[in-house]
Amino acid sequence: LCNLSIEGGARMGMIAPDETTASYVKGRAFSPRGSAWDRAVEAWAQLHSDNEAEFDRDVRIDGADIAPTVTWGTSPEQALPVTANIPDPASEAHGNAQAVRDALDYMGLSAGRPIEGTPVDQVFVGSCTNGRIEDLRAAAAVLAGRKSKVPGLVSPGSSLVKAQAEQEGLDQVFIQAGLEWVASGCSMCVGMNGDLVAPGKRCASSTNRNFRGRQGPGALTHLMSPAMVAAAAVTGTITDVRPLLTGRTA
Repeated sequence: LCNLSIEGGARMGMIAPDETTASYVKGRAFSPRGSAWDRAVEAWAQLHSDNEAEFDRDVRIDGADIAPTVTWGTSPEQALPVTANIPDPASEAHGNAQAVRDALDYMGLSAGRPIEGTPVDQVFVGSCTNGRIEDLRAAAAVLAGRKSKVPGLVSPGSSLVKAQAEQEGLDQVFIQAGLEWVASGCSMCVGMNGDLVAPGKRCASSTNRNFRGRQGPGALTHLMSPAMVAAAAVTGTITDVRPLLTGRTA
């Protein structure tokens, strides 16, 4: 969220640390210990908005009301709820219509059609952006006991995450589903080490960029959460993951 505030044009983005933050950090490999921990928590507690601060706008959003989001175009901003239809250039403001038209032409999509149900050729979960242990657990919750209809890679966000995932048996969930469990690294996020999406092939990816050629020349990238990528693997299409999580813990 902090990073994406800059993507949206802000000069700075910050979330005030709270008890949840401290609980997450405490005891990790490089976190402070003993009295240093107490001093750190005290210092972090000062990182908040001034009491008298005034904002142009306060926005409160209930996450439960947000449908899973997926990109349809060639920029992270070209995204929509999985329950929505692909935008129509004719309904866009004049300055944006051509950009929508160009993106749809490159992605091979038709305006006005539902984004859900769009077939994918392969999937990718990883790497640093959405390859944390929580992300791998969410994807595994969808894939457990199921088979992927398309090939794909799972690249943990770091070697520490990889080791933890293997201790928890998550690697076996992915392997048994038919996906490749690979080393941590950039991998298919930027088409490194030969991990590419072939020209004209469509990939459901949990990474953070979908620019033209990002995953390989002519690659068609749809960004989504790790759980959504897992849902695409199971169904072979862009799919709302929520029904697939019924009765499961993500």
